[in-house]
Amino acid sequence: MRIDPETKEPRFRIIGSKFWSDEPGFAKAVARTGITGICGSGIIEAVAEMRTAGLLDPSGLIGSAEQTGSARCIAEGRTHAYVIHDGTAEGGPLITVTQGDIRAIQLAKSALYAGARLLMDERGVDKVDRVVLAGAFGAHISPQHAMVLGMIPDVPLDKVTSAGNAAGTGARIALCNLAARRQIEADVRAIHKVETAIEPRFQEHFVAANAIPHAVDPFPELLKIVTLPEVSFNTSGEDRPRRRRRR
Repeated sequence: MRIDPETKEPRFRIIGSKFWSDEPGFAKAVARTGITGICGSGIIEAVAEMRTAGLLDPSGLIGSAEQTGSARCIAEGRTHAYVIHDGTAEGGPLITVTQGDIRAIQLAKSALYAGARLLMDERGVDKVDRVVLAGAFGAHISPQHAMVLGMIPDVPLDKVTSAGNAAGTGARIALCNLAARRQIEADVRAIHKVETAIEPRFQEHFVAANAIPHAVDPFPELLKIVTLPEVSFNTSGEDRPRRRRRR
């Protein structure tokens, strides 16, 4: 998915189709399957694109139509949502990214980044040379969008690679190669396990990672290729007079 930073209009593809939603042939390509929702890698791209388009502020708040200049930002209770696709006129779904979706992404990515930071603390480093994404899900994630979210540490994009199904590959190696199996057994005994739940700095790293991309870490490599708008949609009004509490 992509969002034009000027018009705030989205364009997207669906699984199984090569056409973007603003290209000729898209309607025909999706006529049978329809447009039904957002996949896992798609929501990562959507939230990251909202951040780079100025629809989402660093704290994770979606702006209103007035704040963002986009009618696609609609009110949803006390918060706002961004409309990606409105198929209601044809009996289809209204597909949006809600504030709840943003919060879920923040919680997940904060845990991932905090875990990475703890490993970096163990090694005594503030920067890594490369990032390897394991698992089938990691193979479909856009490295740039993952970095915009602050899901992974800041590195040059060409240093982010996918290992695919690393667990399955390791299992096959262990089954087919006795020497490799002995090496694996030796390596397992040397592993130092870091328990995130009892690490004193986990909460500190987790809270800082709630911001998009991060409240403290600067992400210089990311900022070489992406501009992150300086916007704030917090309308709680810290400067408003507070009500006196009754005693």
